[in-house]
Amino acid sequence: MRKSIIKHALLGLVLVGASSMTLAAASADQIAKGKALYLNKKKGNCIACHMIPDADAKLPGNQGPPLVAMKARFPDPKVLRAQIWDPTVKSPSTIMPPFGRHWILSEDEIDDIVAYLYQY
Repeated sequence: MRKSIIKHALLGLVLVGASSMTLAAASADQIAKGKALYLNKKKGNCIACHMIPDADAKLPGNQGPPLVAMKARFPDPKVLRAQIWDPTVKSPSTIMPPFGRHWILSEDEIDDIVAYLYQY
């Protein structure tokens, strides 16, 4: 039993380290792509429902929660990514579309949006 606990604790440290490396690896180009998707009315269009503290985000929506303190709310970027991929898993009655499951956004586009959101 004790070995199992230690093994899982070490695995958790490895996964946390991997998540941090992924965030550190986010390039300025990836963040810029994420921002463009956030504002793009034909792709992500996150601005239609969410507020974010970005000067370029004019006329934000108020249907969804404000996208602030994202690192605190989603310490693991994989959890945020999963929420964007298919929010109906955690909230079956949500009005947020499952961007990944319905192929509204590609895998790379979702990664770009996560990189952008992690600035706030």
